[in-house]
Amino acid sequence: MSTARASARWIRADLRARRGQALLTVLAVAGIVTALIVSVTLLEDGTNPWRGLFTESRGAHVWIHTGNAPDVTALSRLPGVAEVAGPYRTAPVTLTLEGKKSPVALRGMEARPPAVATPLVRQGRWLRPGDADGVVVERSFAEALGLRVGASFPVTALNGASHPLTVVGLADTADQGFYPEWTPGLAWTLTSALARIEPALGRSESVTGLRLVDGENTLPAVHGAVTLLDDQIRRMSTWREVRAAMELDNRLLGLLLALFGVTGLVAAALAVANAVGGRVLTQTRDIATLKSLGYTRGQIFGLLTVEHGALGLLGIACGLVCGQLVAFFALDGVPLLPPSPLPLLLIILGTAAVVVVAAALPAWRGGRTPPLPAVPAAPPRGRLSRMARLALLVRLPPALVLGTRDAFTRRTPALLSIFGLAVPMMMITIGLGCWATLDDFLRHPERVGQAAALVVHPDKLPAEEAARLAAADPQVRAVYPGAEVSALEPEQTRTVLARALGTSAEPYPFRVAEGRMFAARGEALAGQGLLDLLGVKIGDRVRMTVGGTPLIVHIVGRVVEPDQDGEVLSLGMDTLAAKDAVPPQFYSLVLEPGADPAAVRARLLAASGEKLEVARVVNPAERLSVIRVVIVALIVVLSLLGLANLLTASALGLRDHALDLAVLKAMGLTPRQVAATLVTGTGLLVVLGVVAGAAAGASVVTGLVDLQGHTSGVGAGIGRAPSPLTLTVAVAVAVGAALLVALIPARRAARAQVPVTAR
Repeated sequence: MSTARASARWIRADLRARRGQALLTVLAVAGIVTALIVSVTLLEDGTNPWRGLFTESRGAHVWIHTGNAPDVTALSRLPGVAEVAGPYRTAPVTLTLEGKKSPVALRGMEARPPAVATPLVRQGRWLRPGDADGVVVERSFAEALGLRVGASFPVTALNGASHPLTVVGLADTADQGFYPEWTPGLAWTLTSALARIEPALGRSESVTGLRLVDGENTLPAVHGAVTLLDDQIRRMSTWREVRAAMELDNRLLGLLLALFGVTGLVAAALAVANAVGGRVLTQTRDIATLKSLGYTRGQIFGLLTVEHGALGLLGIACGLVCGQLVAFFALDGVPLLPPSPLPLLLIILGTAAVVVVAAALPAWRGGRTPPLPAVPAAPPRGRLSRMARLALLVRLPPALVLGTRDAFTRRTPALLSIFGLAVPMMMITIGLGCWATLDDFLRHPERVGQAAALVVHPDKLPAEEAARLAAADPQVRAVYPGAEVSALEPEQTRTVLARALGTSAEPYPFRVAEGRMFAARGEALAGQGLLDLLGVKIGDRVRMTVGGTPLIVHIVGRVVEPDQDGEVLSLGMDTLAAKDAVPPQFYSLVLEPGADPAAVRARLLAASGEKLEVARVVNPAERLSVIRVVIVALIVVLSLLGLANLLTASALGLRDHALDLAVLKAMGLTPRQVAATLVTGTGLLVVLGVVAGAAAGASVVTGLVDLQGHTSGVGAGIGRAPSPLTLTVAVAVAVGAALLVALIPARRAARAQVPVTAR
C-alpha cells in the first residue's frame, strides 16, 4: 500500500513538473480520436443520412417511373417484393419565388400517410382532407428556397395555368437525394388537388415503389418489373443511388478524416514513445534511486507505463466526447445515426493499444536501469557524425559546429524525432494539396466540366429566341444547346443521366481526361462512375435506351464528372433522337474571361423582359468548403504532435549536454552562443524532419486525390500538389516556429549559473 502511495506521489510530481508536455499528449490523442470517430460517422455504410431516413420511413428499395399506373397486384407478386408503395401520380410544375423559378415534382397523396415510403414530417403537419391548396415540401428543397410552414407560392403547370399553394409541412424522405444535388424538388399534395392543377394524364407520370424482402439483392425484382412493364418504364432508381447521393460529400470528408486520423495515430504513437523514452533518459537518477529503495524492474515498468498510458487514455476519453459532439453539430438537422458499437469499440481499443505499446517499450528499457543513483548522467561517446564533419569543413561558427555534433549524440532518439516530425508534416502537406485541389476547382471550373457559368432555360420564349438573346450579349463567348434525359443502362436495371451539350461539329468544351472528344454522331464521353457501372472501357460500344428509343453509342473518351457520382453519359445533340433533342431544354453559356456572371444574368433577364430563366452553375467545390475548416483543425492537431516531439528532443538535448554547458561557458562562449549550440542541435532534427515530410507529402498527394476521385466516380486527373510558394512558406513557418519553441528552454539553460547547469 505504501509502495502504491509513493508511486502515485511520484507520478503526480512528475506530471506537475511537465504540465505542458502532458497537456500536449492529451490534446493530440484527443484530436486523433475525434478525427477517427467523425470519419467513421461519415464513412460507415450504415450511418449515412440515408439509413436513418430509410429505416424510419420504411422506404422502398426500387422506384419505377411509368407513363400509366402499373398493375399493383402483378408487381406485388414479383420475386422478392414484400410491399408496394403507390402508384402515385406525379406531375411536373414550376415554382416561382422572388423571380426565381424551380422545377418541382408534385406528387399526389392521400390524407392518410402510406405505410411504405412514408414522408417524415419534421415541421408543421401532414395533409388533411380539407387542404385543397395545401402542400408538404421536402425539407432540403424548402431550405434551399427559404420556404417555411405557412408560406404561399404559385406553381405553373405545363398548360401555363398558375395555382397558389400553401406550405403546411416540411418532410424528409428516402425516396430521392437532397436538393439541389438531386432535382427536381419534391412536394406532396392531395390527389384531388393534383388533378385540379394538372388535369391531363398525358402530362404526368406514375411512380411506384417496391419494398423488398432482401434489399441487398434488387436484381430479381428489377428484372421482373422490366419484363412485366416492358416499354412502359421511363426511368428506374434503386436505394443505392439515393444513398450515394446523400453521402457523396460526407464520404469525401470522411476519407480525408480517416487518412489524417490513421496517420496521426502513428504520429501520436511516436510522440508518446519519444516522450516516455526522453523521460526515462532524463530521470535515470530518479529511477535508479527508486530501484535502490526496493522497486523491482516490473514495478518501474508499471510505474512508467501507467503514468504515460493514463495520459493517452484521458485523451481517448476526451476524443470520444469531442468526436460525438463534432459529428452531431457538424451535421445538425440531418437524421444521422451515431457510429455502430463495433467500429467505435475498435477505435477505442486500437488507440488504447497503440498508446500503451508506445509507452511500454521505452518503459521496459527504464525498468532495466541499474540502481546506481550516484552515477552522473553523461552523454554517450562516439565519433563525429558526417554532418558535424561537414560543418567543420565549411568552417561554420563554433556554436553551430557543436550543435551539429550534438544533434546525433543519440542516433536512435534522433531518428525517432525526425520521423515523428516528418509524419505530421507529410499529412499537413497532403492537407494543403487537398486545399490546392479545391482552389483549382474554383479558379478553373472548366477542368471539372463546368466551362459554362450560366444556364438559360427558354421558359416563356421560343428556344430560338432564347439562343439569339444569349448570343447577342457582348460577354457571352459561346452558346451550346443542351438536353438532359434519363437513359436505361443495357440490363435496364437502373437509369443514368444522358446529357447532350453542343453538337458533334461544335461540341461543348468538356475536359477530356482520357481518350478524345466526340466528333461524330453516335460518339459519347463517359464519367468514371459510368464506366465502372457498365464495366466498359474507352473504345467500347454500349447499347442504351433513351426515352424508349434504343441508342448505341461509341465511348471515345472519359471526362472528369462531379455530378451523379460520375454516372453520366455526355454526347452531342445530334446523337439523340429528334424527339429528345428538339427543341433544346436549355442553353449553356460560356462567358468571356473576367466576365461577371451576375451582370450577364441581369442583362439577359432585362433583355427578355423576365421571360427567360437564367441560373448560375454551382461549382462542386462550393459544397466542399467545410473541408477547409477540417484541414485547419487537423493541421492544429498535427502541429501539437510535432510540438510534443520537439519538446522531447529539446529536453533530451539539455539533459545530455548539461555538463557541456559548464565547459562551454568556461571556454568563454557567451550565453547567446551556448543557446545557439542547443538550438542548432534541435533545429537540425527539425529541418530534416520537416523537409522530408514535406517532400513525401508533395510526392503522394496528387496520387491520393486522384485515387479518391477514381473510387468516387469523379475520375482521376483532379489532384493538385501545393504550389512551390505555399510549400516553401509552410516549411519556413514550421521550422521557424520550432526554432522559436526550442529557443525558450535553450536561453533559460544558457543563462543559468554554472553550478546549476552542471548539476
